[in-house]
Amino acid sequence: MVFLRARHDGTTPHGTAPLGCDPTDLMQVEAVVTASGTSFGKGMQILPPDRRYGMYAVYAFCRLVDDVADDEGEARDKCDRLDAWRARIARLYAGQADDALDRVLLSTIRMFGLRQEDFNAVIDGMEMDARGPIVAPDEATFDLYCDRVASAVGRLSVRVFGDASAEADKVAYHLGRALQITNILRDVAEDARIGRLYLPAELLSRFDVPLTPQGACHAAGLDAVGRILAGRARDHFRAADAAMRRCNRRAMRPARVMGATYAAILSAQERHGWRDLSHRVSLSRPRKLLIAARALVA
Repeated sequence: MVFLRARHDGTTPHGTAPLGCDPTDLMQVEAVVTASGTSFGKGMQILPPDRRYGMYAVYAFCRLVDDVADDEGEARDKCDRLDAWRARIARLYAGQADDALDRVLLSTIRMFGLRQEDFNAVIDGMEMDARGPIVAPDEATFDLYCDRVASAVGRLSVRVFGDASAEADKVAYHLGRALQITNILRDVAEDARIGRLYLPAELLSRFDVPLTPQGACHAAGLDAVGRILAGRARDHFRAADAAMRRCNRRAMRPARVMGATYAAILSAQERHGWRDLSHRVSLSRPRKLLIAARALVA
């Protein structure tokens, strides 16, 4: 398939807007991405227009349901709002679109064959947070959470990227878990401040780490827990890389960049350790650009 590059006004050279959508709808969806303050939008600029705006729509959906989960309101109210999102997704699969995001999502679903169960899995993951702070889940719940909030997003994403194969789903399975574990390991202190502790209870107990957010942050055994989970993330990064080699190379470019970037974050976190949580590990912009460039030519 030959992809047409977008012009500066957001249309292809033939004057058609990406995904066949109204340009005003596309602008509204892109505004959600821009308002989030994330570098995600810039990262997706390597994609052709249809795929780029498709990813913007998927990201906007994820951002909005995540905002519901993180709201300070009552759990029942948040769960009701997430139920409304499930109904909204169901309407999309029935062909009904009520606003700009709906219309762009519907076009994305149709063009790339996105599955309703993956959208619902993301909502289910957000509901796990919405029902109350997650504190020291068991291993099965920890893995389920990672699958819902990260790997399900990956399953949507690889289809928009251009590969709907079983191997691409393996990339989503492993890379999603690798990214989510990396995020959890980097954000232990930040999560503790809002009463959350995503680290598995079995590991915490093994190293005599209290099963409470603040208690865990000051425990000597936390470093050992962090290093074991970092090793688990490394295994997922390696499995994702192996699966990528069996996928459409061009389609996997965004996944390679994300994988390389988060692997570098994990390395930085491992060097820093988990004994002092006063500093949140991050990468400089030049470092991110270098990592992305290397990943694209690897």
